[in-house]
Amino acid sequence: MTDPCWIIHLPTRLTSVDEVAALAMALRRSLGHVLAVDFGETTLSPEDRQSVRTRVWCDAPLGGPGRCGRTAGHDGGCAPTTE
Repeated sequence: MTDPCWIIHLPTRLTSVDEVAALAMALRRSLGHVLAVDFGETTLSPEDRQSVRTRVWCDAPLGGPGRCGRTAGHDGGCAPTTE
C-alpha cells in the first residue's frame, strides 16, 4: 500500500476559466521541472462549486512512457507536447 498523495488547492482572484487555465499553463511552463507536481492531473473549479472540476490537460497514456500534454478536448491525436 502506498502513502496517500496530497493536493494543493490554490485559490486565485481570476474570474474567467480561460484566465485561470492560462495561469495553470504558465505554472506548468515555469515549474514543469519539479517532478513532485503532477500537472497532468490539474483541474479547475469555481470557488463556490469546488466539487465541479474542469480538466486542463488531456493526460491520456501515449502507449509507452509519457502522457498526452495537449489541452483537454483537443482536436487530433494525442502528443507529449503542450499547446
